[in-house]
Amino acid sequence: MQVPVVNIQGKQVNTVDLPDSIFGVEVNVGLMHQAYVRQMANARLGTAHTKTRSEVALTTAKWYRQKGTGRARHGARSAPTFVGGGRSHGPRNERNYKQDMPKKMRRKALRCALSALLRDNQIVVVDDLALSDNKTRVAEQTLNAVAGTSNALVLLTPEQKEMAQAFRNLAQATPLHVGYLNIRDLFKHEKVVISLAALDRIKAHLG
Repeated sequence: MQVPVVNIQGKQVNTVDLPDSIFGVEVNVGLMHQAYVRQMANARLGTAHTKTRSEVALTTAKWYRQKGTGRARHGARSAPTFVGGGRSHGPRNERNYKQDMPKKMRRKALRCALSALLRDNQIVVVDDLALSDNKTRVAEQTLNAVAGTSNALVLLTPEQKEMAQAFRNLAQATPLHVGYLNIRDLFKHEKVVISLAALDRIKAHLG
């Protein structure tokens, strides 16, 4: 599958052959959804916590006499039936939301996502993503020239980590180490900008 390769000015300078095993697979929406739900669930901290009646800071003294008031028999105000009391069966910070998914399924979900993005013309291949200056203004101008928008996921190699801060300062752009490619970031932006160096790493990882 031939796609154009552009320079940082947005002009086509070459073409590149993308392997069908990564960018031309049948899109499995259910698998991509499962991978997305897993990633979002694993990001949850599970820190919701409520106090029981033994943990609230209230007196344990009996707050009215046992008999003769015509009211029900109560002891501490920390009972869950009273305002300010503890909560029964509330969430504790012990819950783990982690979900497992086999590596082969995770990688296949990434292939499906890349294939869907390529089908919708959302992938832009750049020959050499080297900024003339690692400034946010230059990064924004480069993205607008290459992708037509600053709402883009920019896949970078370890050698390009110096320019990551320039893209990170943009509100809608996300620089990402190509080794951390994930389903959430792929579908979060309008365009995915991939340099030829990053493309080689994707082929090695998902090929």
